[in-house]
Amino acid sequence: MNAVTTHFSGSYRQEDVEFLLTPMALEPILDLAEKERLIQSGQRHYSEMLSPESLPSPAYLALFQSAFAANRLQMARDCLRLAALIAARRSGAITLVSLARAGTPVGVILGHLLRQVFQRECSHYSVSIIRDRGIDTNALQHILAQGHAADSVVFVDGWTGKGVISRELRQTVSDFNAAHATAIDGGLFVLSDLAGTAACAASSGDYLIPSSILNATVSGLVSRSVLNDAIGPDDFHGCVYYAQFEQHDQSRDFADGLVADAMAIAASSGIPLAEATDAPAMAARSQAYMAAAQQAYGISDINLIKPGIGEATRVLLRRVPERLIVRDTNAPDVAHLLLLAQEKAIPVTVEPALPYQAVALIRSAVDG
Repeated sequence: MNAVTTHFSGSYRQEDVEFLLTPMALEPILDLAEKERLIQSGQRHYSEMLSPESLPSPAYLALFQSAFAANRLQMARDCLRLAALIAARRSGAITLVSLARAGTPVGVILGHLLRQVFQRECSHYSVSIIRDRGIDTNALQHILAQGHAADSVVFVDGWTGKGVISRELRQTVSDFNAAHATAIDGGLFVLSDLAGTAACAASSGDYLIPSSILNATVSGLVSRSVLNDAIGPDDFHGCVYYAQFEQHDQSRDFADGLVADAMAIAASSGIPLAEATDAPAMAARSQAYMAAAQQAYGISDINLIKPGIGEATRVLLRRVPERLIVRDTNAPDVAHLLLLAQEKAIPVTVEPALPYQAVALIRSAVDG
């Protein structure tokens, strides 16, 4: 089906993941303000363009290492808990389908844990999903064509922010099922469900998932996915592979470290029990905050509000931020955000009653 016939695993080991993405050459949009104007005016879809990626500064990398040290056991415990939840909800072989690229490191870790701790046969593919354009249906067809049962598929990601992607996934997988007479479960499994929209989550806390604060160098050296005119109707969605960052790549070490931590937890303490997450309460909190933020900051487009540490980090790394909002400037989990805001001269507002540790607002390119 796809023009790419070779196994593409980015910088991961071949057995860790198969990216169902088309590596391509794409010049980044250097003028971020122009990129925002094109997106917000509707002239271009965000998936058609990439912001330039660069290696993190020494100060930022030091914050990543600090964040990894502080949060790795929580992430390892949540990965182990999520693997247990997946094992309990699927019989037989498991087909992990991570949402590139934030879901990719999580999928790599879960694959190892399902095989090593739960003795389950497990395959892992990473595929593209794009807001307003849906899941890559060519990728889904490819997975089924490899002989994987529809009921073995588990979609995984790092977290939910507003829940846009989890809703997009559920709807477009439902459409795919109707068109292909199959029955893939479109529910999303995540480490942290801030929006109350995931099918299954290890937690609902807004904590710093360390892989959320780096870009390609912790995600197999791939860009976020691309869908533009260069992608043919039978192609997988595209991506850029950043070969120039290979000497600085941490993808394997990061995943291997988390797997080792989770294995140690399983050996010493057993499998952590599933924590009950109150999805309706999380959804209500999300909706209430979004409405309040729109009113407080005069924002008409909810796509300009990005709640949670992971989403706020993405904004400060590759969008044009208007403002960073934090609950506590002394919280270690937001140190990297404060550094980015300082480097980019972005105003910071402190809201002690903020229901998340951080929220980023994207500058409107069309209002006023």
